[in-house]
Amino acid sequence: MSWMDIGTLVIVLLCLAAALKLLQRYVPHPVREAHNDVAGFIFAAVGVLYAVLLAFVVIAVWENNDSARKTTFQEADSLAGIYWISRELPAPLGPQLEKRTLDYARLVMDTEWPLMAEHRSSSDATQLVYGMRSDVFSIKPENEQQNVLYEHAVSHLEKLASERRQRLNQVDDEVPTLLWVALIAGAVLTVGFTFLFGLSNTLSHTLMVLALSGLVVISLIVIKEMDFPFTGVTAVKPTAFEVFLNRLPPPR
Repeated sequence: MSWMDIGTLVIVLLCLAAALKLLQRYVPHPVREAHNDVAGFIFAAVGVLYAVLLAFVVIAVWENNDSARKTTFQEADSLAGIYWISRELPAPLGPQLEKRTLDYARLVMDTEWPLMAEHRSSSDATQLVYGMRSDVFSIKPENEQQNVLYEHAVSHLEKLASERRQRLNQVDDEVPTLLWVALIAGAVLTVGFTFLFGLSNTLSHTLMVLALSGLVVISLIVIKEMDFPFTGVTAVKPTAFEVFLNRLPPPR
């Protein structure tokens, strides 16, 4: 949670505390207490519906993040497959393909990852995929062993391109505007209902309202931070490519 999020939470709670103070002053608790039974019944229904909505959205954004994380590891795994095949190919094709795989991993980590936070991608990384494709399709198998290497290289290359497309598509995964409207409207309605209750102990009432409000605001902040898989405090990191680069033997 960033300092801006903490500031937002504090401001919201202070505003609610002030609003509740004014309510208790101009609408005394005996007036509101007479409607506690009816308000409680409606509030229970509203609370359950909003809790279901919150749970649905939190699970959805978490699954998006988890899917994006798995995609990066699958992409790096396919890249590693191409790399190890390149080590078995003769010069100059083998070393050239090997260099492209290493350049791709470094470019994705150092250049494309920051761009994805801005919902963009690297055209240079795309060109490297095209270069790897040209290298792989230029292989001319001369025996059964080379034919097996060629088939595996093509398979890894197609998986790499597919996982890259999927990763770039996931850059724009987000909670739809309509759902944000429903989340905010539900938060206002849920917290607003707590103002209808009348308690003789105003401190207890205030603390309960602020506790519920804080929980709702924190839930919305969590959704905001997880809204895009490659931004926020839960952003997917290029760990898969770091692992790939850190476990390689010396280049030829």
